[in-house]
This record gives sequence, structure tokens and C-alpha cells, in this order.
Amino acid sequence: MGEILGHLKPALVWNHFEEICKYPRPSKKEEKIAQYVVSVGKRLGLEVEKDKFGNILIRKPATPGMENRKTVTLQSHIDMVCEKNRDVEHDFDNDPIQPYIDGDWVKAKGTTLGADNGIGVAAALAVLESNDLQHGPIEALFTLDEETGLTGASSLKKGWLKGDILINMDSEELGTLYIGCAGGKNTQAKFKFKPEKSPRNYVAFEAKVAGLKGGHSGLEIHVGRGNAIKILNRLLWTYSRDKKLRIAKIEGGNKHNAIPREAFAVILVPKADEKKFKKFVAEYNTTVKDEFATVEPDLSVSVEKHQMPDKVMDEKTQAKLLNALYAVPHGVIKMSADIPELVETSTNLATIVTDGKFVNIVTSQRSSVASEIKDITNMVSAVFELAGAELNYGDGYPGWKPDVHSEILQVFKSTFANMYGKEPEVKAIHAGLECGIIKEKYPQMDMISFGPTMFGVHSPDERLQISTVPEFWNQLVNVLKNIPVKS
Repeated sequence: MGEILGHLKPALVWNHFEEICKYPRPSKKEEKIAQYVVSVGKRLGLEVEKDKFGNILIRKPATPGMENRKTVTLQSHIDMVCEKNRDVEHDFDNDPIQPYIDGDWVKAKGTTLGADNGIGVAAALAVLESNDLQHGPIEALFTLDEETGLTGASSLKKGWLKGDILINMDSEELGTLYIGCAGGKNTQAKFKFKPEKSPRNYVAFEAKVAGLKGGHSGLEIHVGRGNAIKILNRLLWTYSRDKKLRIAKIEGGNKHNAIPREAFAVILVPKADEKKFKKFVAEYNTTVKDEFATVEPDLSVSVEKHQMPDKVMDEKTQAKLLNALYAVPHGVIKMSADIPELVETSTNLATIVTDGKFVNIVTSQRSSVASEIKDITNMVSAVFELAGAELNYGDGYPGWKPDVHSEILQVFKSTFANMYGKEPEVKAIHAGLECGIIKEKYPQMDMISFGPTMFGVHSPDERLQISTVPEFWNQLVNVLKNIPVKS
């Protein structure tokens, strides 16, 4: 352990994080990392349980003199978003993540780092392993499949957890305490098209949008970053208004909860229009680069010759698809009137895939207001219905209503003030945390979420700030020491 990160402090946290990086952990394929977590609990001689879904619970008794404190549930998820740059060879089912240090940051070579939520898992394991902490009864809950629908938390049975307080370690801004989160729902649209033989005297290209930052569709939706699918569709829609263009294939995005960074389309234009088309793309590239110059300096739109496909999409479906992609909303819909700078409602045009005779599109809606999730879902649905698409919906997940009078919030605030002489920021987050789902099953639980500083999660730009990890750990240690007595 600790070949690359072991010299960093606190060593126990970093050693566990580096070890976690060695185990593949895509959502729904967490067997190897789950075995590691269980092995740590068993090595320490602690009580280890797994539920039918595979969620893991490890219980650690109170240290001497702390037996009368409330029980704390330390909660984190063991899966990660698996994104890589297109030119990087990496098999997320088998290959380890390769962390490296760049100044004050830990990054991964060409892929997501998995600090979301690997650093929370590492901190929980470090608490379980530490023998020099003061704490009451602790249970560490490690959930599965958070990133593709929070299904691990959703499968939790009532009565399994014994905690009075839940500390979620899946937030990404040191010095900020989160006491609420958005709920969400996915809307999928399916277009069925009639494959037609590729027309004669046409030439094939691959149109490509690349270089975008992407990012988490909750945390970064308000920043104004480019959506690769939207940018590509605008190119295709605009050119096809008055010139011939046929689509054989269109793809973009990777995850429902990530802003799409790249998009591609295999398209055909008449040979006679080849020069005009290339000129149009070059001019469009200049236009969008100017529009996104500040937030997306590496954006590029390009075309390259491509092997002629056998089939293309029928023109009627193509027109409906391009219109729907242009019209469907993406981005912030409403800001909160109650909490400054909080996005209240948003929607993300997340992925598009061509599969045989179908084009499948996934969008993700979020809001901290339940009725607004329904409203924005209806808005997205209406666009796709008008275009004749077949619609399906994910199960959705509940939000977590802020409680400014929370007891654990007061403990965190007083601990923070004693450590730093100032108040922490208290916020709600426009992302789905498992707190909302767990709160629905355990309404008596007092909850809070915090973590060290990370940027670029859900993208290969993900990075974890080294200097914030000791502070994150020290806050956790001091909070555990000051958990209230059980009444």
C-alpha cells in the first residue's frame, strides 16, 4: 500500500484510497471493491453484514467512556462513474485507476479518479481501523450503485441501520456543510427509423464535437458549459435547412448524470457539396468557439472523411429527431428564491446512441421541489411526444429537505468554529445524495453531508485537492468526539 500516495497525510486515509483505486468498481459491478471493504472489516475483527442487494454494514463499538453517545452511521458509496477520454485505452471492468500527484491535486491518467466517493469510503475505513480516536458506537454503511440511480440506498431495509445520526461523506467542497439535496428522474426517448440504402454520389464524414469539460449534471449545470450533443445537433440542423444531409449514426455522452463532453455523427452529403460542407463546418467551429471561449477554451468541431455506411436514417425521422434535439431544454430552468445561488430545477440532455433501427436518448431532470421535477419532466416529454418518440421513465429518487435546526449541524458548526474561528457555509446541493432516500426509510435520522474539495467529478478532469483531506479528516475526528449523549 502507499506506493504513490502513501507519504501524504493522514496516511491511513490515503493508503486506503490508493488501495481502493486498484479495484474496478463500475456501478453494478462492485464485487471486487466490496470484497476489499469486507476484508478490512473482518481483518479488524468487526461485525460485518451484507444485505440482499450487496450493501455492506460494518459496526465498531464505542471507545471506553463513550458508550452513552448517539450511534453514528458513516455513509459512502463504493461505485464510481467510469469516464475516459476517447483516445485512452482503459477497461474499467478490469484495469485499476492510475492516480498521480500534480501539485496540490491527485488526478487519474486519462480517466475519472473515483474520489467520488472513494475518498469517503477511505475515510470510513480509516475510522474503523484507527485505534487512537474517541467516538461513540459507529456503523459504516457502504452502498452500491449510487451513480446509476441510487439503487443501493433504495434497496435498504427499514430497521437494519441503528444510527441516530448519519454523516454522508459524498460532498465536494471543504468548509461547506450540506443539509439538503435535489431529487430527480430520468426521461428516455426512443426514435424508431426506417433504414434506407445510402444514396449514390454522396460522400461520408464523421462530424465530431470534442474538447468540452463536461462534469456533473447537478454540480456544474449552472456554469454554462457546452453540451456536445446540443452543439453537434445545431450543426446538423442548421446545415440541413437548405442543403442535403443524411444521418447514418449519431452518438454522444456517456452517463445520465454527466454533461456530455463529446458527440459524433456519421453523415452523408452530396459529393458536389463537399467543399461547401467543409467550409460550413469550419465557420461553425469559429462561431461556437467564440460563444464558449471563456468556459470551453478547448472546444472543437471538426469533420473527417469516413467509410461509406450501407444504410442511413429515413429523412422524415431524421427531421423529427433533429427538431426534438434542438427544442428539448438543457440547463438551469429555475434558481431557488430561498437559498442564494442554489439551482432549484434543471434538466440535462445526457446521452444519445444509435442502435440498429433506433436512436435512444436519455435526459435527467432534477429539482429540490417535487412538483417541479414533475413539471420539467412533462416539459421534456412534451417535446419528444411532438416528435413521435416513445417515452420511458426511471423510478426517480426523493430530495432531502433542509433542517436548519438539525442537532448534528450544530455539532459540526461549533466544531468548525473551534477549529478555525469562523462559521462554515451551510448549503443545499443540486445533486442527488443518498440522504434523501435514506431519510425516507429512516425519518428519525439526523443527517449531514460533507467532504474534501474536488473538481471535475464524473469526467476525466476529476481531481481531489490534497491539502483539504487532512482538514476533512480532522473535522470528522473532532465531530465524532463531540457527538451528543443518547437521551
